[in-house]
Amino acid sequence: MPSMMLNIHESRYQDVDRTCVELKKAIEANGWSCPAIRNMNKAMAKHGVQFDRPVRIVELCKADYAKRILTTNAEMLTLMPCAWGVYEGADGKVWISGMNTGLMGKMFGGTIAEVLGKDVAADEKAMLKSVTKP
Repeated sequence: MPSMMLNIHESRYQDVDRTCVELKKAIEANGWSCPAIRNMNKAMAKHGVQFDRPVRIVELCKADYAKRILTTNAEMLTLMPCAWGVYEGADGKVWISGMNTGLMGKMFGGTIAEVLGKDVAADEKAMLKSVTKP
């Protein structure tokens, strides 16, 4: 079951930071905003934690979708903004991981299923198309 909860895609790019830049472009080109790209290597180093490979979090949000969910389900705030992990794997390839929004939406039902399960899932697919390998 845990493997079903995440979608993992190989980046077209060999560099984590380049992948983040291209993701940001794709996010914005699809009418979403990218509030932050978090360098987790730097953030964790402040607490004495070192990673062997680059690790980033790319945040993305579409205000209309957030409003539709939060109007009736404020507790879903914990899942916002949406985010993708961008990291270099042990294989040296760059990977993008994210929540399986289609499945998660269906599990909640109602408005959440409508927004996450349909709208967000479709938008994410479109955004990732230009950044991931086929």
